[in-house]
Amino acid sequence: MEQEKTQVSEVKVEEAVAEAPVPAKDDSVIVSPDLEFVNAIIQGGGESLKKCYQCATCSVVCNLTPADKPFPRKEMINAQWGLKDKLIANPDIWLCHQCSDCTAYCPRGAKPGEVLNVVRKMSIENYSVPRALGKLVGSPGGLVPLLAVPAVIFLIILAALGHLNLESIRNQAGKIAYSALLPSYFIDGVFVPIFFFAVASLFIGVRKYWKAMIQYTGLKPQGSIWPAISETIGEILTHKRFEKCNVTIDRKLAHMLVFFSFIGLAITTAWAVLYLYGYEILHAMGKTPPSFLLGPSPYPLTDPLKWLANVSALALLIGIVMVINNRKKNEAKAGKGGYYDWLFIYIVFAVMATGILSELFRLANIAILSYLVYFAHLVVVFFLFAYAPFSKMAHMLYRATAMVFAKATARDTGVK
Repeated sequence: MEQEKTQVSEVKVEEAVAEAPVPAKDDSVIVSPDLEFVNAIIQGGGESLKKCYQCATCSVVCNLTPADKPFPRKEMINAQWGLKDKLIANPDIWLCHQCSDCTAYCPRGAKPGEVLNVVRKMSIENYSVPRALGKLVGSPGGLVPLLAVPAVIFLIILAALGHLNLESIRNQAGKIAYSALLPSYFIDGVFVPIFFFAVASLFIGVRKYWKAMIQYTGLKPQGSIWPAISETIGEILTHKRFEKCNVTIDRKLAHMLVFFSFIGLAITTAWAVLYLYGYEILHAMGKTPPSFLLGPSPYPLTDPLKWLANVSALALLIGIVMVINNRKKNEAKAGKGGYYDWLFIYIVFAVMATGILSELFRLANIAILSYLVYFAHLVVVFFLFAYAPFSKMAHMLYRATAMVFAKATARDTGVK
Protein backbone atom coordinates (compact mmCIF):
# COMPACT_ATOMS: atom_id res chain seq x y z
CA MET A 1 0.00 0.00 0.00
CA GLU A 2 2.81 2.40 0.92
CA GLN A 3 4.63 1.56 -2.32
CA GLU A 4 1.44 2.19 -4.29
CA LYS A 5 0.94 5.57 -2.58
CA THR A 6 4.56 6.48 -3.38
CA GLN A 7 4.06 5.56 -7.02
CA VAL A 8 0.89 7.68 -7.22
CA SER A 9 2.72 10.59 -5.63
CA GLU A 10 5.60 10.24 -8.11
CA VAL A 11 3.16 10.20 -11.01
CA LYS A 12 1.42 13.28 -9.65
CA VAL A 13 4.71 15.13 -9.26
CA GLU A 14 5.66 14.27 -12.82
CA GLU A 15 2.24 15.37 -14.07
CA ALA A 16 2.40 18.56 -12.04
CA VAL A 17 5.80 19.43 -13.47
CA ALA A 18 4.63 18.49 -16.95
CA GLU A 19 1.76 20.93 -16.65
CA ALA A 20 4.12 23.90 -16.38
CA PRO A 21 4.41 25.85 -19.63
CA VAL A 22 7.34 24.50 -21.68
CA PRO A 23 9.39 26.88 -23.84
CA ALA A 24 9.27 26.35 -27.58
CA LYS A 25 12.31 25.04 -29.43
CA ASP A 26 13.58 28.58 -29.88
CA ASP A 27 13.50 28.92 -26.08
CA SER A 28 10.86 31.64 -26.21
CA VAL A 29 7.34 31.67 -24.84
CA ILE A 30 4.84 34.42 -25.45
CA VAL A 31 2.96 35.22 -22.25
CA SER A 32 0.42 38.00 -21.87
CA PRO A 33 -0.10 38.34 -18.13
CA ASP A 34 -3.12 40.17 -16.79
CA LEU A 35 -1.58 42.21 -13.97
CA GLU A 36 -4.97 43.47 -12.84
CA PHE A 37 -6.03 39.85 -12.41
CA VAL A 38 -2.93 39.09 -10.32
CA ASN A 39 -3.53 42.13 -8.12
CA ALA A 40 -7.20 41.19 -7.73
CA ILE A 41 -6.19 37.73 -6.48
CA ILE A 42 -3.75 39.25 -4.00
CA GLN A 43 -6.25 41.83 -2.76
CA GLY A 44 -9.04 39.26 -2.58
CA GLY A 45 -7.26 37.10 0.01
CA GLY A 46 -4.45 35.48 -1.99
CA GLU A 47 -1.74 37.80 -0.74
CA SER A 48 0.58 34.80 -0.27
CA LEU A 49 0.49 33.97 -4.00
CA LYS A 50 4.01 35.20 -4.78
CA LYS A 51 5.55 32.92 -2.15
CA CYS A 52 4.96 29.85 -4.33
CA TYR A 53 8.14 28.45 -5.91
CA GLN A 54 6.41 25.56 -7.71
CA CYS A 55 7.76 22.66 -5.70
CA ALA A 56 4.57 20.61 -6.37
CA THR A 57 4.11 19.66 -2.70
CA CYS A 58 0.52 20.89 -2.92
CA SER A 59 -0.35 18.49 -5.74
CA VAL A 60 1.33 15.57 -3.97
CA VAL A 61 -0.50 15.95 -0.64
CA CYS A 62 -3.93 16.64 -2.18
CA ASN A 63 -6.19 13.57 -1.94
CA LEU A 64 -8.77 15.00 -4.35
CA THR A 65 -6.58 15.82 -7.32
CA PRO A 66 -6.53 13.35 -10.22
CA ALA A 67 -3.25 11.69 -11.19
CA ASP A 68 -3.72 13.12 -14.67
CA LYS A 69 -3.03 16.87 -14.74
CA PRO A 70 -3.14 17.32 -10.96
CA PHE A 71 -3.98 20.56 -9.20
CA PRO A 72 -3.26 23.02 -7.61
CA ARG A 73 0.37 23.53 -8.76
CA LYS A 74 -0.51 24.44 -12.34
CA GLU A 75 -3.20 26.82 -11.05
CA MET A 76 -0.66 28.54 -8.80
CA ILE A 77 1.68 29.03 -11.77
CA ASN A 78 -1.10 30.44 -13.93
CA ALA A 79 -2.22 32.72 -11.10
CA GLN A 80 1.32 34.04 -10.61
CA TRP A 81 1.63 34.74 -14.31
CA GLY A 82 -1.80 36.34 -14.50
CA LEU A 83 -3.11 33.85 -17.07
CA LYS A 84 -6.77 34.54 -16.38
CA ASP A 85 -8.10 32.47 -19.29
CA LYS A 86 -6.36 29.36 -17.93
CA LEU A 87 -8.09 29.73 -14.56
CA ILE A 88 -11.65 30.98 -14.72
CA ALA A 89 -12.76 28.27 -17.19
CA ASN A 90 -10.70 25.54 -15.53
CA PRO A 91 -12.86 22.77 -13.97
CA ASP A 92 -10.05 21.90 -11.54
CA ILE A 93 -10.56 25.08 -9.50
CA TRP A 94 -13.97 23.65 -8.52
CA LEU A 95 -12.85 20.05 -8.04
CA CYS A 96 -10.78 21.53 -5.20
CA HIS A 97 -12.88 21.42 -2.01
CA GLN A 98 -10.50 23.66 -0.04
CA CYS A 99 -9.42 20.86 2.30
CA SER A 100 -6.39 23.06 3.03
CA ASP A 101 -3.98 20.09 3.11
CA CYS A 102 -1.97 21.91 0.43
CA THR A 103 -1.90 25.08 2.52
CA ALA A 104 -0.87 23.24 5.69
CA TYR A 105 2.02 21.38 4.00
CA CYS A 106 3.27 24.19 1.75
CA PRO A 107 6.92 24.78 2.74
CA ARG A 108 6.71 28.44 1.72
CA GLY A 109 3.34 29.38 3.21
CA ALA A 110 1.90 30.16 -0.22
CA LYS A 111 -1.58 28.96 0.84
CA PRO A 112 -2.77 27.44 -2.44
CA GLY A 113 -6.19 26.73 -0.93
CA GLU A 114 -6.75 30.42 -0.23
CA VAL A 115 -5.55 31.38 -3.72
CA LEU A 116 -7.90 28.93 -5.42
CA ASN A 117 -10.76 30.18 -3.26
CA VAL A 118 -10.19 33.69 -4.60
CA VAL A 119 -9.95 32.34 -8.15
CA ARG A 120 -13.33 30.63 -7.70
CA LYS A 121 -14.82 33.93 -6.55
CA MET A 122 -13.42 35.64 -9.64
CA SER A 123 -14.74 32.86 -11.87
CA ILE A 124 -18.24 33.45 -10.50
CA GLU A 125 -17.84 37.18 -11.10
CA ASN A 126 -16.77 36.51 -14.68
CA TYR A 127 -19.87 34.45 -15.49
CA SER A 128 -22.29 36.51 -13.39
CA VAL A 129 -25.35 38.05 -15.02
CA PRO A 130 -25.26 40.96 -14.47
CA ARG A 131 -21.50 41.00 -13.92
CA ALA A 132 -21.57 44.33 -12.04
CA LEU A 133 -23.70 42.74 -9.33
CA GLY A 134 -21.21 39.90 -9.02
CA LYS A 135 -18.40 42.38 -8.40
CA LEU A 136 -20.54 44.32 -5.90
CA VAL A 137 -21.33 41.21 -3.84
CA GLY A 138 -17.63 40.34 -3.67
CA SER A 139 -16.62 43.82 -2.52
CA PRO A 140 -16.76 45.01 1.13
CA GLY A 141 -18.01 48.37 -0.12
CA GLY A 142 -21.09 46.70 -1.57
CA LEU A 143 -22.45 45.34 1.72
CA VAL A 144 -24.39 48.43 2.85
CA PRO A 145 -26.11 49.21 -0.48
CA LEU A 146 -26.95 45.53 -1.00
CA LEU A 147 -28.60 45.36 2.43
CA ALA A 148 -30.29 48.71 1.85
CA VAL A 149 -32.21 47.42 -1.18
CA PRO A 150 -34.45 44.95 0.71
CA ALA A 151 -34.65 47.25 3.75
CA VAL A 152 -36.05 50.08 1.64
CA ILE A 153 -38.44 47.75 -0.22
CA PHE A 154 -39.97 46.40 2.98
CA LEU A 155 -40.10 49.84 4.62
CA ILE A 156 -42.03 51.19 1.64
CA ILE A 157 -44.52 48.31 1.90
CA LEU A 158 -44.94 48.83 5.65
CA ALA A 159 -45.47 52.55 5.17
CA ALA A 160 -48.05 51.95 2.41
CA LEU A 161 -49.93 49.57 4.71
CA GLY A 162 -49.73 52.01 7.63
CA HIS A 163 -47.89 49.41 9.70
CA LEU A 164 -44.97 51.46 10.95
CA ASN A 165 -46.47 51.59 14.45
CA LEU A 166 -45.20 48.16 15.40
CA GLU A 167 -46.71 48.01 18.88
CA SER A 168 -50.24 48.25 17.49
CA ILE A 169 -49.98 45.42 14.97
CA ARG A 170 -51.94 42.40 16.17
CA ASN A 171 -54.09 39.74 14.52
CA GLN A 172 -57.81 39.34 15.07
CA ALA A 173 -57.14 37.38 18.23
CA GLY A 174 -55.05 40.27 19.58
CA LYS A 175 -51.78 38.29 19.31
CA ILE A 176 -48.49 39.08 17.64
CA ALA A 177 -48.66 37.75 14.08
CA TYR A 178 -46.15 38.38 11.32
CA SER A 179 -48.91 37.83 8.78
CA ALA A 180 -50.65 40.86 10.31
CA LEU A 181 -47.52 43.00 9.97
CA LEU A 182 -46.77 41.94 6.39
CA PRO A 183 -49.44 39.81 4.70
CA SER A 184 -48.02 36.91 2.74
CA TYR A 185 -49.15 38.40 -0.57
CA PHE A 186 -46.71 41.27 -0.16
CA ILE A 187 -43.85 39.03 0.95
CA ASP A 188 -44.48 36.66 -1.94
CA GLY A 189 -44.75 39.64 -4.27
CA VAL A 190 -41.14 40.43 -3.37
CA PHE A 191 -39.62 36.97 -3.05
CA VAL A 192 -41.22 35.20 -6.03
CA PRO A 193 -39.67 37.58 -8.60
CA ILE A 194 -36.39 37.40 -6.69
CA PHE A 195 -36.52 33.61 -6.87
CA PHE A 196 -36.97 33.61 -10.65
CA PHE A 197 -34.24 36.24 -11.04
CA ALA A 198 -31.79 34.14 -9.02
CA VAL A 199 -32.65 30.93 -10.88
CA ALA A 200 -32.34 32.60 -14.29
CA SER A 201 -29.06 34.30 -13.36
CA LEU A 202 -27.57 31.06 -12.02
CA PHE A 203 -28.72 29.11 -15.07
CA ILE A 204 -27.17 31.60 -17.49
CA GLY A 205 -23.93 31.80 -15.51
CA VAL A 206 -23.51 28.04 -15.20
CA ARG A 207 -24.38 27.56 -18.87
CA LYS A 208 -21.66 30.04 -19.84
CA TYR A 209 -19.22 28.21 -17.56
CA TRP A 210 -20.09 24.82 -19.10
CA LYS A 211 -19.36 26.14 -22.60
CA ALA A 212 -16.13 27.72 -21.35
CA MET A 213 -14.97 24.40 -19.86
CA ILE A 214 -15.52 22.65 -23.19
CA GLN A 215 -13.54 25.33 -24.99
CA TYR A 216 -10.76 25.39 -22.38
CA THR A 217 -10.23 21.62 -22.08
CA GLY A 218 -11.06 20.65 -25.66
CA LEU A 219 -13.19 17.87 -24.14
CA LYS A 220 -16.86 17.23 -24.71
CA PRO A 221 -19.11 14.76 -22.89
CA GLN A 222 -19.92 11.76 -25.03
CA GLY A 223 -23.36 10.22 -24.67
CA SER A 224 -25.74 10.93 -21.80
CA ILE A 225 -24.53 12.98 -18.86
CA TRP A 226 -27.25 11.66 -16.55
CA PRO A 227 -25.04 8.98 -14.97
CA ALA A 228 -22.52 11.72 -14.12
CA ILE A 229 -25.31 13.90 -12.70
CA SER A 230 -26.64 11.04 -10.60
CA GLU A 231 -23.19 10.18 -9.23
CA THR A 232 -22.48 13.84 -8.46
CA ILE A 233 -25.76 14.25 -6.57
CA GLY A 234 -24.89 11.18 -4.51
CA GLU A 235 -21.47 12.63 -3.64
CA ILE A 236 -23.01 15.96 -2.66
CA LEU A 237 -25.68 14.38 -0.45
CA THR A 238 -23.11 12.23 1.34
CA HIS A 239 -20.33 14.86 1.30
CA LYS A 240 -18.09 11.96 0.29
CA ARG A 241 -15.16 14.07 -0.85
CA PHE A 242 -14.87 15.84 2.47
CA GLU A 243 -13.76 12.50 3.93
CA LYS A 244 -10.55 12.79 1.91
CA CYS A 245 -9.57 16.02 3.67
CA ASN A 246 -7.02 15.69 6.46
CA VAL A 247 -6.47 19.14 7.95
CA THR A 248 -10.16 20.13 7.92
CA ILE A 249 -11.87 16.75 7.96
CA ASP A 250 -14.24 17.98 10.69
CA ARG A 251 -15.84 20.28 8.10
CA LYS A 252 -17.97 17.39 6.84
CA LEU A 253 -20.42 17.29 9.76
CA ALA A 254 -20.72 21.08 9.90
CA HIS A 255 -21.39 21.33 6.17
CA MET A 256 -23.92 18.51 6.24
CA LEU A 257 -25.84 20.14 9.09
CA VAL A 258 -26.02 23.44 7.22
CA PHE A 259 -26.86 21.73 3.92
CA PHE A 260 -29.68 19.54 5.24
CA SER A 261 -31.06 22.26 7.51
CA PHE A 262 -31.57 24.40 4.39
CA ILE A 263 -33.41 21.50 2.76
CA GLY A 264 -35.59 21.18 5.86
CA LEU A 265 -36.35 24.91 5.88
CA ALA A 266 -37.17 24.81 2.15
CA ILE A 267 -39.67 22.02 2.81
CA THR A 268 -41.07 24.04 5.70
CA THR A 269 -41.60 27.06 3.44
CA ALA A 270 -43.40 24.96 0.81
CA TRP A 271 -45.51 23.40 3.56
CA ALA A 272 -46.49 26.85 4.89
CA VAL A 273 -47.45 27.93 1.36
CA LEU A 274 -49.76 24.90 1.15
CA TYR A 275 -51.29 25.76 4.53
CA LEU A 276 -51.96 29.34 3.54
CA TYR A 277 -52.96 29.22 -0.11
CA GLY A 278 -54.64 25.83 0.05
CA TYR A 279 -56.86 27.18 2.81
CA GLU A 280 -57.62 30.44 1.05
CA ILE A 281 -58.28 28.90 -2.37
CA LEU A 282 -60.78 26.44 -0.95
CA HIS A 283 -62.34 29.17 1.18
CA ALA A 284 -62.72 31.41 -1.89
CA MET A 285 -64.42 28.54 -3.72
CA GLY A 286 -66.98 28.33 -0.95
CA LYS A 287 -65.66 25.00 0.30
CA THR A 288 -64.71 24.15 3.84
CA PRO A 289 -60.94 23.62 4.05
CA PRO A 290 -59.84 20.41 5.78
CA SER A 291 -58.56 20.78 9.32
CA PHE A 292 -54.91 20.24 8.35
CA LEU A 293 -54.92 23.42 6.22
CA LEU A 294 -54.34 25.92 9.00
CA GLY A 295 -54.50 29.14 6.97
CA PRO A 296 -52.45 32.21 7.97
CA SER A 297 -49.69 31.91 10.58
CA PRO A 298 -48.77 31.65 13.39
CA TYR A 299 -49.03 27.90 13.67
CA PRO A 300 -49.08 25.96 16.96
CA LEU A 301 -45.87 24.42 18.22
CA THR A 302 -47.59 21.03 18.20
CA ASP A 303 -48.01 21.08 14.40
CA PRO A 304 -45.60 18.88 12.37
CA LEU A 305 -44.64 21.91 10.29
CA LYS A 306 -43.29 23.61 13.42
CA TRP A 307 -41.45 20.44 14.41
CA LEU A 308 -39.61 20.37 11.10
CA ALA A 309 -39.01 24.12 11.16
CA ASN A 310 -37.57 24.13 14.69
CA VAL A 311 -35.44 21.02 14.17
CA SER A 312 -34.04 22.52 10.95
CA ALA A 313 -33.36 25.84 12.69
CA LEU A 314 -31.55 24.04 15.52
CA ALA A 315 -29.48 22.06 13.00
CA LEU A 316 -28.58 25.30 11.23
CA LEU A 317 -27.57 26.88 14.54
CA ILE A 318 -25.29 23.97 15.42
CA GLY A 319 -23.92 23.68 11.88
CA ILE A 320 -23.03 27.33 11.30
CA VAL A 321 -21.48 27.66 14.77
CA MET A 322 -19.37 24.59 13.96
CA VAL A 323 -18.34 26.18 10.65
CA ILE A 324 -17.18 29.34 12.45
CA ASN A 325 -15.40 27.40 15.19
CA ASN A 326 -13.67 25.12 12.68
CA ARG A 327 -12.42 28.09 10.68
CA LYS A 328 -11.07 29.73 13.82
CA LYS A 329 -9.48 26.49 15.01
CA ASN A 330 -7.81 25.75 11.67
CA GLU A 331 -6.85 29.33 10.87
CA ALA A 332 -3.13 28.81 11.46
CA LYS A 333 -2.97 25.85 9.05
CA ALA A 334 -5.76 26.58 6.58
CA GLY A 335 -5.73 30.37 6.47
CA LYS A 336 -8.23 32.86 7.85
CA GLY A 337 -10.27 33.30 4.67
CA GLY A 338 -11.28 36.53 2.99
CA TYR A 339 -14.26 38.86 3.06
CA TYR A 340 -16.13 36.76 0.49
CA ASP A 341 -15.96 33.65 2.70
CA TRP A 342 -16.97 35.35 5.90
CA LEU A 343 -19.77 37.35 4.28
CA PHE A 344 -21.63 34.15 3.38
CA ILE A 345 -21.00 32.59 6.80
CA TYR A 346 -22.26 35.62 8.69
CA ILE A 347 -25.30 36.06 6.44
CA VAL A 348 -26.28 32.44 7.09
CA PHE A 349 -25.68 33.05 10.80
CA ALA A 350 -27.89 36.16 10.64
CA VAL A 351 -30.67 34.22 8.88
CA MET A 352 -30.53 31.56 11.60
CA ALA A 353 -30.32 34.00 14.53
CA THR A 354 -33.10 36.33 13.38
CA GLY A 355 -35.35 33.38 12.53
CA ILE A 356 -34.97 31.79 15.96
CA LEU A 357 -35.21 35.09 17.84
CA SER A 358 -38.32 36.19 15.96
CA GLU A 359 -40.09 33.05 17.17
CA LEU A 360 -38.82 33.41 20.74
CA PHE A 361 -39.82 37.09 20.98
CA ARG A 362 -43.25 36.30 19.53
CA LEU A 363 -43.80 33.55 22.08
CA ALA A 364 -42.67 35.99 24.80
CA ASN A 365 -45.26 38.49 23.46
CA ILE A 366 -42.74 41.33 23.00
CA ALA A 367 -44.15 43.10 19.96
CA ILE A 368 -41.44 45.68 19.26
CA LEU A 369 -38.57 43.21 19.41
CA SER A 370 -40.57 40.58 17.53
CA TYR A 371 -41.32 42.81 14.57
CA LEU A 372 -37.89 44.46 14.44
CA VAL A 373 -36.13 41.09 14.42
CA TYR A 374 -38.62 39.74 11.86
CA PHE A 375 -37.92 42.75 9.64
CA ALA A 376 -34.18 42.05 9.91
CA HIS A 377 -34.91 38.40 9.10
CA LEU A 378 -36.68 39.36 5.87
CA VAL A 379 -33.76 41.61 4.90
CA VAL A 380 -31.07 38.96 5.37
CA VAL A 381 -33.17 36.22 3.73
CA PHE A 382 -33.60 38.54 0.74
CA PHE A 383 -29.82 39.11 0.72
CA LEU A 384 -29.08 35.38 0.89
CA PHE A 385 -31.30 34.37 -2.01
CA ALA A 386 -31.39 37.45 -4.25
CA TYR A 387 -27.59 37.55 -4.37
CA ALA A 388 -27.10 33.77 -4.33
CA PRO A 389 -25.87 33.65 -7.96
CA PHE A 390 -23.00 35.97 -6.98
CA SER A 391 -22.13 34.81 -3.47
CA LYS A 392 -20.47 31.70 -2.09
CA MET A 393 -23.89 30.07 -2.10
CA ALA A 394 -23.38 29.63 -5.86
CA HIS A 395 -20.36 27.44 -5.12
CA MET A 396 -22.56 24.38 -4.75
CA LEU A 397 -23.94 24.67 -8.28
CA TYR A 398 -20.67 25.68 -9.98
CA ARG A 399 -18.79 22.91 -8.19
CA ALA A 400 -21.49 20.38 -9.05
CA THR A 401 -21.28 21.48 -12.70
CA ALA A 402 -17.51 20.99 -12.74
CA MET A 403 -17.88 17.58 -11.08
CA VAL A 404 -20.45 16.48 -13.67
CA PHE A 405 -18.20 17.71 -16.48
CA ALA A 406 -15.18 15.92 -15.04
CA LYS A 407 -17.08 12.65 -14.72
CA ALA A 408 -18.75 12.92 -18.13
CA THR A 409 -15.40 13.54 -19.84
CA ALA A 410 -13.44 10.99 -17.77
CA ARG A 411 -11.45 13.89 -16.32
CA ASP A 412 -12.26 12.70 -12.81
CA THR A 413 -10.34 9.43 -13.03
CA GLY A 414 -7.25 8.51 -11.09
CA VAL A 415 -8.20 10.33 -7.88
CA LYS A 416 -6.33 9.03 -4.84
